[in-house]
Amino acid sequence: MSGLAVAPQHTVVHELPGRVRCHAVRIRSDETYARRLVALAESDEQVTRVRVVRSAASVAIEWAAFLPPADARERLVQLLRKADSPLEAADKPVRPSRPGRGPRLAVVGLAGIAAFVARLLGFAIPTPVGALVILTASVPIARRAYHSLIVDHRLSLDVLDLTAITLTTLQGSLLAPASIIGLVEIGEAIRERTARASGRELLDLLDSISEIAWVVREGERYQIPIEQIRRGDVLVVYPGDRIPVDGRVLEGRALIDEHELTGESIPVLHEEGELVYASTLMRDGHLHIAVEQVGGETQAGRIVQLMRKAPVHDTQIENYAGRIADRIVLPSFLLAGAILVLTRNPTRAASILIADFATGIRVSVPTTVLAAITQAAHAGVLIRSGRALEELAAVDTVVFDKTGTVTEGLPAIVDVHAVTSDVSVKEVLQIAASVEQRLTHPVAEAIVRYAAERGITPGRRSRWHYDIGLGVSARIDEADVLIGSDRLLERHGVDISSIDGADGAGGSRIYVAVDGRVRGVLSYADLVRTEAKHVIAELRDRHGMEIHLLTGDKAETARAVGHALRIPLVNVHGDLFPQQKATVVQELHRRGRRVAFVGDGINDLPALAYSDVSVSFGDATAVARETADVVLIENNLAALPTAVSVARDGLRLVRQNIGIVVGVNLLTGAVATVRGLAPTMAAVLHNGTTVVTAVNGLRPLLRNERHTRSVDDRSKEKSLE
Repeated sequence: MSGLAVAPQHTVVHELPGRVRCHAVRIRSDETYARRLVALAESDEQVTRVRVVRSAASVAIEWAAFLPPADARERLVQLLRKADSPLEAADKPVRPSRPGRGPRLAVVGLAGIAAFVARLLGFAIPTPVGALVILTASVPIARRAYHSLIVDHRLSLDVLDLTAITLTTLQGSLLAPASIIGLVEIGEAIRERTARASGRELLDLLDSISEIAWVVREGERYQIPIEQIRRGDVLVVYPGDRIPVDGRVLEGRALIDEHELTGESIPVLHEEGELVYASTLMRDGHLHIAVEQVGGETQAGRIVQLMRKAPVHDTQIENYAGRIADRIVLPSFLLAGAILVLTRNPTRAASILIADFATGIRVSVPTTVLAAITQAAHAGVLIRSGRALEELAAVDTVVFDKTGTVTEGLPAIVDVHAVTSDVSVKEVLQIAASVEQRLTHPVAEAIVRYAAERGITPGRRSRWHYDIGLGVSARIDEADVLIGSDRLLERHGVDISSIDGADGAGGSRIYVAVDGRVRGVLSYADLVRTEAKHVIAELRDRHGMEIHLLTGDKAETARAVGHALRIPLVNVHGDLFPQQKATVVQELHRRGRRVAFVGDGINDLPALAYSDVSVSFGDATAVARETADVVLIENNLAALPTAVSVARDGLRLVRQNIGIVVGVNLLTGAVATVRGLAPTMAAVLHNGTTVVTAVNGLRPLLRNERHTRSVDDRSKEKSLE
């Protein structure tokens, strides 16, 4: 919906669920007003992101919940009106901050140390002071326990912890409850460190586009903010610009790089009457475009909406471990109650409650997760959350996008041969490099690069003409030279019918003609990454993965790449639109597969969103990189099997730690039940187990440190040699 007046001098120009972009004239001229507007939006708990661009008089706001359009507009109006009045908004309001864990941990820790030292020295601890310290520090646990009992109507670990803290405090103990609170808070702090927000961070695909566009009105060209573009406008787009709309070419011809949207690895020639799409990059030429779709109505905008409808996986491995511990809450209460009734000894009952699995799991599991994530980072892999680590360990199917993922994403020369006997292959390559030098077309750059790698220096060319989408004509040493497609040669009357042979592996041809006669042919293709075959073999043979390949490129090209990588043809899918890639992932889910999708472009976003684990590269498009659960920082697939190994080893260590915690605490509980155990001793055994498992959870870091040292030692030995 566009063009809706919401307040004087304010107009909504673009809407998506949970997001509104508004044009406000005053933003451009009044810096103070713009600053107040940002401050007000940031102080609103429901606002997750605000972006103001003063040069375009634009403000875009995203909400935590997907508000109905009418409600979103109303809230936006309120913010705009408040910003009009300096009295209603401080220039720098601050979001209400949550109380930090640091002060609480410090209080509890100091209190526990003081209590321990005082007991060793024989001093008594003032009960009111100790109780006040424990009361203050246990407030977060009490809140969670209250929510669990009153709102969720269930017994949880927090209820168990709070009961044990209360009983031991009432008995005059300070060390036991302080240690419980301290370890619980440490575990929660680590858990928050490893948890990513459940809502996906969605970037506006148009954020990569310039905020200003050239529009033709009444025969004159004007620069306007892209928010003011309307259907029926005529835009002029120049080389290096990203097209801001979906529209039809009225005039001109241009090479457009569409690989981020369609997966097509080679720039596509577009001429009069053809459709072009928002977010694609113009490589060469210029176009007059009649606007047909804007904002959320474009192909790129529809991809964003599809992503927003995708399921959001918010389970975390720490929650999974917590649910295991929750199962013993009721039995612990029942056993402690029975002991209290039979012995009338609250100390023995408190010991049983202390010997639970909660604290050990709360500390050891997130510690292990954090260690595994850190180990992965040392290996060049960013794993964003505990949930991502858990899901990656469970993956049994990996789906790769083709262009820019298993291939380099750029054309490269794969073969050069001479057609006639009077020229050599080296001469054909030198002629081609001489004509193509200093052109910015990807194929021209590939030719010059290929020649340079073979020590061939381009010669001089005199006059030359670049025909967009076809090739180049030039004059070299009194000879007329054509370098380009079959269409270029046919246009100049050069016969190519005698040139035989098809280009395998999805390759394409560039012809070299001199004085009206074909002298050579260069074949080029989007090469498969050097590491891709080994990585896919390792995922398939070592980790038991099922491998699929998806692409928006031609089916025959997809099959050629799939064959080179030994991927079964039944698992190779070509000619796919972005929505169809998501459909393939959903079909795999229906078969019960756990799917990781690896991609780097805008056209991969729906599949990334619908996969169990989304994987991208450090140099991928911003929206793909920020959406991904796992990022291969070095832009190399070789890190992917390592990430899988780290995730699976981490999960095995988690299960091992849970077993240790359960075993020791069951033994402690049994002793406390049969013979009785002082709360302090129960706390020592219980917390000692927690420390042991936490240290055990750090083993991935120790292994990584030993590996780093061994690599450094080998490097030193080689340098000494």
